[in-house]
Amino acid sequence: MCVDRFSVTAVTFLLLFPGFYSTMAVTTLQSFRGCAVREFTFAAKKPGCRSLRISTEACWGRCHTWERPVPEPPYIQRHHRVCTYSRTRHLTARLPGCGPGISPIYHYPQALQCDCTYCSSNHTECETF
Repeated sequence: MCVDRFSVTAVTFLLLFPGFYSTMAVTTLQSFRGCAVREFTFAAKKPGCRSLRISTEACWGRCHTWERPVPEPPYIQRHHRVCTYSRTRHLTARLPGCGPGISPIYHYPQALQCDCTYCSSNHTECETF
């Protein structure tokens, strides 16, 4: 039987750190906590034009958040972060079938880097935080 050095190293590593592989195997989109760039497809729409499916990169994830009561006003301490853009590139597409006098140009962002941070309505739809 021929066993290469890499196989022996890999088996030794898994024997010494048995939880490593199982931790890696169960990380799914549902259990992921953090903020990452991910492919996103949407229908670009504009009145007077036909829609166009666009694939781009967007921010996706769940960020650590908490609230706790405190004895003084406002009686609650909050730590709310959202997964949002930290670096973007602005792209354009041409929508098909636009009527006369309607520009076919459609602008949209492409995520280059995402972070967990306070919500800013400059680039994110913020709910009441």
